[in-house]
Amino acid sequence: MPDDRDFRELLGRLSAKSSSDYHNPCTTFAWPPALPGDEYWFSPELLSVHGTEYADELSDEQLCALSRWESVNFYSLNIHGIRELLIEVMRRVHTPGFEVPPESFHHFVGEENEHMWLFAGFCLRYGGRIYPDEKLRPPSAGQDPALENFLVFARILLFEQIVGHYNVRLAADTRLHPAIRQLNRIHHQDERRHIAFGVRLARLLWERLTESGLDEDGRRTAGRCLSEYLRATMASFYSPAAYRDAGLADGLVLRKRLLDHPARQAAHARVLHKATGFLHRIGVPVTV
Repeated sequence: MPDDRDFRELLGRLSAKSSSDYHNPCTTFAWPPALPGDEYWFSPELLSVHGTEYADELSDEQLCALSRWESVNFYSLNIHGIRELLIEVMRRVHTPGFEVPPESFHHFVGEENEHMWLFAGFCLRYGGRIYPDEKLRPPSAGQDPALENFLVFARILLFEQIVGHYNVRLAADTRLHPAIRQLNRIHHQDERRHIAFGVRLARLLWERLTESGLDEDGRRTAGRCLSEYLRATMASFYSPAAYRDAGLADGLVLRKRLLDHPARQAAHARVLHKATGFLHRIGVPVTV
């Protein structure tokens, strides 16, 4: 674990901010009895069909239905992503090498647990289900624990940056119900601190790796693992189960066609702009 003066100072500021800004969503978030079935629950521009001929073939009613189930899919992805990152952080907190930021880790774990409660509440109240996690286990760095530590915290950061892109858009979309906007605003308020922490930590872990003599094979391994993670994460937004629940036929075929569509590839590049930009700046060779 890197012991860096600037890093320590950042952790102190973020921990203080976590304490001063603390709000318990379990007691402060007001769940409406129901959400309107004839309104969007997810911004149309964020739907997996946006920009393609498939969107043009759907009626307004079908697009609203798709927005409902892609909303449930989005929050389900958050639940599974948070569970994964919590497991990895808890494996490391208060272990040799991770003595520097235990207070920050505890704030992180507490806030992420509350986020998972919020997202599960949304899915179960308004969708009646949480979609299962369809992603494969992230690729491992093998026997190099220092590289594995970097990959763990890099994946956490990348996940938060991707989700943040959606949170900002959803929180600002006045077409959505106020509860949906509030849910995304609450999440992003905490995630801004987590992203600031993650950017600094991932950079320091990568710097320590390169300073210790990480060879070209190690760089390629890191790039391959994170590239696969980014592709799998974006692919998880294309849910055959959500297509089925929205009444769309041949969900698996539709998913394949959308993932290959140039308009969707361009949309992925926009979503991943911050994530891939950060990795390229520190020297991790990713391709998506």
